[in-house]
Amino acid sequence: MSQAKNIRAAYTGTFDPITNGHADVIRRAAGMFAEVVVAVANNTSKKSIFEPEERKWLAEQALSDLPNVTVMGTSGLVVDFARANGVSVLVRGVRGVGDYEYERQMAVMNRHLAPEIETVLLAPSPQYAHISSTLVREIAFLGGNISGLVPSIVAEKLAEKTNHRE
Repeated sequence: MSQAKNIRAAYTGTFDPITNGHADVIRRAAGMFAEVVVAVANNTSKKSIFEPEERKWLAEQALSDLPNVTVMGTSGLVVDFARANGVSVLVRGVRGVGDYEYERQMAVMNRHLAPEIETVLLAPSPQYAHISSTLVREIAFLGGNISGLVPSIVAEKLAEKTNHRE
């Protein structure tokens, strides 16, 4: 797939942790756009396993082979991040109908706030469509097998976190 010249896109989320589903969408977006910024959000209303800097580092490690992908931290409105960083397209992953409805609503609201910024919804590849960070965290904390769900570096760091949990 050829890349859209001069289009800087962003894929935002908390990525707690980044999963193979996230990585799949990011890799595909990297083939579509000149640059993709992965914006790791610091959402204080969510109780995260990993600190923002850890999540950023894990994303950098998982995506290090993609030369047109950069990882940045963010907080606040996505459209403010986009404007401040020259992003004209927001990429969002959609696993199913529930995700679609939520993401459609967010896309319409972002369009209201920033009409110059477009949103593109991408479905993950079928082998990743069932993966969510929430399920990965739950499986990891219950001692289940998360191989194939997350990049190996994430699996290692989750094992460290779960082994120290009382």
